[in-house]
Amino acid sequence: MTKLGAQPFMISALGLDMPGNLLLEHWKSAGLRTEGIRKHKDIKTPTVCHILDVSGEVAAGVASVEAVEMFLTPKWIQQFKHTIRSAPLLMVDANLSPPAIEVSCRLAAESNVPVWFEPVSIAKSERIAPIVKYITFASPNEDELIAMANALSSQNLFCPIERNNCSTDTLFQMLKPAIWLLLEKGVKILVLTIGSDGVLLCTKGESISWRICLEKTQQHGFSRQLFENMTSSCPSNLYSDSKVLERSPNFLAVHFPALPASVVRLTGAGDCLVGGMIASLSTGLDVMQSVAIGIAAAKASVEVDSNVPSQFSLPTITGDARIVYSTAKLLQHQSKL
Repeated sequence: MTKLGAQPFMISALGLDMPGNLLLEHWKSAGLRTEGIRKHKDIKTPTVCHILDVSGEVAAGVASVEAVEMFLTPKWIQQFKHTIRSAPLLMVDANLSPPAIEVSCRLAAESNVPVWFEPVSIAKSERIAPIVKYITFASPNEDELIAMANALSSQNLFCPIERNNCSTDTLFQMLKPAIWLLLEKGVKILVLTIGSDGVLLCTKGESISWRICLEKTQQHGFSRQLFENMTSSCPSNLYSDSKVLERSPNFLAVHFPALPASVVRLTGAGDCLVGGMIASLSTGLDVMQSVAIGIAAAKASVEVDSNVPSQFSLPTITGDARIVYSTAKLLQHQSKL
C-alpha cells in the first residue's frame, strides 16, 4: 500500500526478537505508521512458513500467529479509536480474536467507516458470522466463501466446489447460492478470488461505482498520479445501467480476468490484490477501477521473488489495470436472484 502511495496505519503485535526488530525497521523505512504496533518481550513475532512447489504454488504452510489473538486485545485496539474513526477504510483480518474483530468493526461503524474483512484461512473465515452486519467488503477465495456461507447458515448447506476445468460462467453458477447468502446476510461488496481465472466482483443493491466519501480520500504523490491516470482512461460508467443498482434488491456480478504473467512464485498475490484495491479506494477510485489496480498489483507480485515488489511502476500498473478494466465481463445483472 505504501508503494502505491497510500499511508496506512497498522495495528499489530511484534516481539522484541530478531524477526520483530527486522520487521519494524522495514516498516518504518517503507513509511508505515507504527504507533499501533504493540511490542513486548513476551510476544513471539507472528511467523508464516511456506513450502513452494516447482511452479511457485504453495504446497504446504505452517503459521504461528497466536500473538495476534493474545496481544491485540479489544483494550489495545480501543486506544486507536480516533484513528479508526477518521480512516477512509478499516481492514481487519481473521487472525484477530472474535472480540477484537467486533470492537474494531463497531468503532468503524460508529463513524460510517467501511470495513474490509480478509478471511485469512478456511477455519478463521468463519469468524465473520457475528460481525457480518458491519462488513462492506469481504475478500475470500472459493473455499473460504463456502466456509463463510456455512457459518452464516443454520446448517452446513454448501459443499466445496469441484472445478474440473469448468468455465468461469459455470463456476459462477455453482458458487452463486453461497455468494448470494453472504450478500443477503450483510456483506455489501464481495471480492471473490478465483485463482488464475481472476476475480468475481458481486454486489446486492450496491453500485459498482461505489467510492469512499471525498473528504476521507488520501492522495499523495504516486497515489495522486494513480488516481488521475485511472479516472482519465477508465471511466466510472463502464456499465451504463449500473445506476439501477441503487434500487434494492439487485444482484450484479462482474468477472475480471487475471493478466498473463511470467510467474516466479504465487505467495503475496492475494495480499497485493487486497492492498492494491484498498490503496486505490483510499485515493477516491471506485470499486471497478480498484479491482483492476488490485489485479495489476497481484500480477507484479507473482513476477518477482519477493512477496511484494520492491517498487511499482506507475505506467505498468495503470497500463495493466486498463487491460483488466476493459476486458471485465458482466456475468449477471437482474432485479433478484
